[in-house]
Amino acid sequence: MLKLNETPVRTAKNFRINNIEINEKIPTKIKEFKSLETICEDTKVRLTDNTSPIDLSYGLGNDLIEQVKENANVRIKAEINSKTNRELQFNFNFDNSNNNLIEDIEIDANEDTKETVIIKYVSREVDSYHNGIIRVNAKKNSNLTIVVVNLLNDNSNNFLSIQNNIEEEAKVNYCIVDFGGKNSITNYYSNIIGKNADNQLNTIYLGNKNQVFDLNYIAELRGEKSNVSIEVQGALKDNAKKNFKGTIDFKRGCKKATGNENENCMLLSDTAKSIALPMLLCSEEDVEGNHSSSAGKADGKELFYIMSRGFDYKAAMKLLVRARFNKILESIKNQALKNEILYEIDKRLD
Repeated sequence: MLKLNETPVRTAKNFRINNIEINEKIPTKIKEFKSLETICEDTKVRLTDNTSPIDLSYGLGNDLIEQVKENANVRIKAEINSKTNRELQFNFNFDNSNNNLIEDIEIDANEDTKETVIIKYVSREVDSYHNGIIRVNAKKNSNLTIVVVNLLNDNSNNFLSIQNNIEEEAKVNYCIVDFGGKNSITNYYSNIIGKNADNQLNTIYLGNKNQVFDLNYIAELRGEKSNVSIEVQGALKDNAKKNFKGTIDFKRGCKKATGNENENCMLLSDTAKSIALPMLLCSEEDVEGNHSSSAGKADGKELFYIMSRGFDYKAAMKLLVRARFNKILESIKNQALKNEILYEIDKRLD
């Protein structure tokens, strides 16, 4: 039994959201993962396998963190020196010979640099195991966009820990597309250090069958006039279940900082379950924080209107889900990737 994804502050046990327990075994025999496609046309990006020692403030849990430390079969360090926004893409394509991935990705964005990094996990037919850590160091006035796309099949396990350090005037924007996995467990932590540092996190999730999603998003603001915005939009059908835990923590020194989080879940069946725990913590004055969370069935009037225009129920539901996700998907500039995501939405809603 694995106990994962502890909240930074304990809540009442009856909420059953302080952590998640899953009955899964961690694989111990790990072969080299050879099915990685790297697309990089930017000569200002330096790629090596010389990652620095892992030291996470949170993360999913000791067992999974130690596995990456000791047994990672992919290590990537990307040093960004580009002044113009280019694209760096890592495609992890699981197959019968490459079905276990334990990866350590470290991204260093140097001062005044810009880059978009796409990290995609795909296993359409193969039941897979993924345990990864992504670490981002955004130096002064850097601008980094990171797109993480999980398209594993529904019998796979997806475990991901993300940690960001964001310095003065730096901007780090995430778009996370979380569709795959029997269990998809994510721990996201941002240490927003510098003055005017900015972190935008936009996530969409889509669950069906018996999928379980556990999202633990934590942001600690330390820099004066720093900002974090967390926007999560999701949909669940069949017996899928989701836990969302969002914590914005205003630390001493972050005067005039702002933090906003919103999570919304569309329930597409009577048996889907959504639990949300948005939290604001504060030890500083003159800050602004807002949080909201909602869950409910698709709007009947909207469905009726769409169906009155000649669409059947399933097609109308797809349009509603797409509309809910569209604002976040617009942030993805890679049209081929966006089309692939839209195809997955339609397929998973059939």
